[in-house]
Amino acid sequence: MAILDISDLCKGYGEGDKRTQVLTNINLEVEEGEFIAIVGFSGSGKTTLISSIAGLVAPDSGRILVRGKEVTGPSRDRGVVFQSYSLMPWLSVQGNVALAVDSVLKDKPADERRTITRKYIEMVGLAHAADRKPSELSGGMRQRVSVARALATQPDILLLDEPLSALDALTRAKLQDEFSEISQKEKKTIILVTNDVDEAILLADRIIPLNPGPNASLGPSFKVTIPRPRDRTEMNHNEEFIRLRAAITGYLMEVGAARSNDLHSDVSLPENVVPITQTSDLPKAYSEAAHSPIDKRYVEFHEVRKIYATPKGPLTVVDGFDLKMKKGEFITLIGHSGCGKSTVLSMVAGLTDVSTGGIVLDGREVAGAGPERAVVFQAPSLMPWLTARENVALGVDRVYPSATPGERKDIVEYYLHRVGLGDSMQRLAAELSNGMRQRVGIARAFALSPKLLLLDEPFGMLDSLTRWELQDVLMEVWKRTHVTAICVTHDVDEAILLADRVVMMSNGPNAKIGKILEVDLPRPRSRKALLEHPDYYLYREQVLNFLAEHEHGPARSQPAAPSKASGHKKEAA
Repeated sequence: MAILDISDLCKGYGEGDKRTQVLTNINLEVEEGEFIAIVGFSGSGKTTLISSIAGLVAPDSGRILVRGKEVTGPSRDRGVVFQSYSLMPWLSVQGNVALAVDSVLKDKPADERRTITRKYIEMVGLAHAADRKPSELSGGMRQRVSVARALATQPDILLLDEPLSALDALTRAKLQDEFSEISQKEKKTIILVTNDVDEAILLADRIIPLNPGPNASLGPSFKVTIPRPRDRTEMNHNEEFIRLRAAITGYLMEVGAARSNDLHSDVSLPENVVPITQTSDLPKAYSEAAHSPIDKRYVEFHEVRKIYATPKGPLTVVDGFDLKMKKGEFITLIGHSGCGKSTVLSMVAGLTDVSTGGIVLDGREVAGAGPERAVVFQAPSLMPWLTARENVALGVDRVYPSATPGERKDIVEYYLHRVGLGDSMQRLAAELSNGMRQRVGIARAFALSPKLLLLDEPFGMLDSLTRWELQDVLMEVWKRTHVTAICVTHDVDEAILLADRVVMMSNGPNAKIGKILEVDLPRPRSRKALLEHPDYYLYREQVLNFLAEHEHGPARSQPAAPSKASGHKKEAA
């Protein structure tokens, strides 16, 4: 008999015309000791499903059985770890875990409860921090407390609702490894909700997509037969991992495409409308003499350093960033948190002063912010009281002062259609989802026709499946403009998908370029085409290896000499 049996589960919210059917006819059987990962888009109903299994939400119809007994509410046989930590801020790590143990296992002797509490604090690696309060812990450490608390109550089923999605990439990877080890030690039945396909493959025995809502239903089951323990770097060579990853990603992209807006429209860009940033007042002789160098050295970072004053003395965050970019080139910057990626972007945007060295764009030194450099931040920074169209028009009206109102309107609507917001351009920014707001930010940046497009982890706040959609949107719009671009990211796949060259930065402080990888993959690119290309996993391995070498602090060795694979041949110009 299955430990968990869900049959014909349906759940909706609201009444009458405003009712939304979230889940429809969910059927699932989970065996004892099985690790199930449910993957799906944001808003697809994953949290509603987990809350129903936990007994926190009552289904409208259908039933959930645990060991043959119907779920009618919360119970100690099901432990839950949510995305938010929900710790008692006035209690220590020990106190938070003990509170749950004393409440749920009150029939056990006090000494045994203390032993159980200590065991699970040690299991998640927090024995050294047992007396600290949540305010003294990092995000990763707080989530470890949540896991220890759930495990210490000794549930039959552990429910994990996107427990790592709020963490940075390095902390997330470390906790994934710990979850994998704990699951093997405890032999618990685990159901993980995630939007990260790699995380699901690393941890689960079986992966089940949840098709997008409303009326969300479970898709086909994908069995993971890769032997344990699983190492994310070694899996990059595993044929089964490559096949499984492509199959799950392909399925999710198909169901995602079915719900996406049509990106095409009859709106076209007006001809001969030039933004003020493209008007040059350089002398003719200078322009002719400088034509070739500026094309090949369109953006040039020369020994750029950023030094901050601190109570303990000067702190060099970026130390000698040296890079040349061709016009129309797309560069991605990748490295661990604190390596100075965003500092570099902020300096070229003119938002942060350069301490020493210099940055040149199209023959002119960067000094302060300017409309020839458009920035898309992690948070799109829209005016919430304005519509999507009005947010884009704010910049267009300033950058195209000589255009007619009709021409400016066409520019705005053209790019909003390109990012899939043709039907939503009159909606207020406050009414849009995070993914839709970021689409507005992308449309606004491209509509300015900048000389340089700067993207600072533009999809970092979005779930990985929405990121796929917007990465393809970005590539769709970029192939029409070929604007010179720099994108900061922590996502290896994103770095390779977008870039002509991937610039890998060593850890800070004193961060600098550690390696440059030239990505010789055909354009236009899409994630689906990328996964099918025979060289993709070779590129991926090189970036993963670099990040693994720098995982534990500043690199102990100097960067390797330029090689054919490093991409330095483009800089020789």
